[in-house]
Amino acid sequence: MASLWGLPTRWTLWGLPTRWTTRNVRGKVVLVTGAARGIGAGLAQRLAADGAKVALVGLEAGEQQEVADRIGRAARSWEADVTDWKALTAAVEGVVEHFGGIDVVIANAGIATTGFVRSVDPEAFERVFEVDLLGVWRTFRVTLPYVVERRGYLLAISSLAAITHAPGMANYAAAKAGVEAFCNSLRAEVAHLGVKVGVAHPTWIKTDLVESADAHPVFGKLRGSMPGPIGRTYPLSFALDCLQAGVRRRARTIHVPRWVGALKVFRAFLPPVIELGSRSRVPSADEAALADIAARGARESAVTGHGGRAATEVTRT
Repeated sequence: MASLWGLPTRWTLWGLPTRWTTRNVRGKVVLVTGAARGIGAGLAQRLAADGAKVALVGLEAGEQQEVADRIGRAARSWEADVTDWKALTAAVEGVVEHFGGIDVVIANAGIATTGFVRSVDPEAFERVFEVDLLGVWRTFRVTLPYVVERRGYLLAISSLAAITHAPGMANYAAAKAGVEAFCNSLRAEVAHLGVKVGVAHPTWIKTDLVESADAHPVFGKLRGSMPGPIGRTYPLSFALDCLQAGVRRRARTIHVPRWVGALKVFRAFLPPVIELGSRSRVPSADEAALADIAARGARESAVTGHGGRAATEVTRT
């Protein structure tokens, strides 16, 4: 289809024409945080197959090294906590020394807890903000000089939770909404430097984090009661298809799947709808959460996923 200006276009979800901006990542240096498993590991492998050189940065050194070994010579792993300025800076400097620069940064590191605000373990609750929101800011701040130098691309992994604020996910929803807002502001700040900024909103994807949450004796049932497509879990490969395509074209937004983008139009109306649907589910879940905490302890009841456990353990040392 041709646009009014004679340029090739595509029709977006909103019916507005935009230029095709598909690029390849061959020869580009891509830094991915939280690359030990799930979306981070899968996307690193996909982009390496596209010809990129991938730098894996995260806490779970052993698992992340296994990912690098599977990829081969195009990959290298650096251990760093995205909430630790010193460690993150050292890792990024190591990436630049090894690969010569950075073209693309994917701030994927993220964790989640389960729990209601009145009873959740406070330390585990706050750790989500530190990793999911402050970790994005720190990752971008440390890498930005190198990305500016190459007029590159920054992508932060937000979530459907930034749009639909479900009970039991107050910290995760707030952190991911903050990521979206942060990226929107940053995009305007760096556009004149030739840097593109994207934000991705995946729904429930079959990863360790989601499977761990689904296995929770209280919140797995609450999550399972979500209606229609909002409660559906999508295969990891589906999410990787969307994200890989988005990175190739340096997309402003990546919705996984596309209907997540449509929800943004109705964002103002979603909280009362969610509240109405929660009235019959939350009271019993609240009681069950208190019982689970009494039985297992607040920390054990809150932490989900291997990544979440690793990130929360860091705060104890």
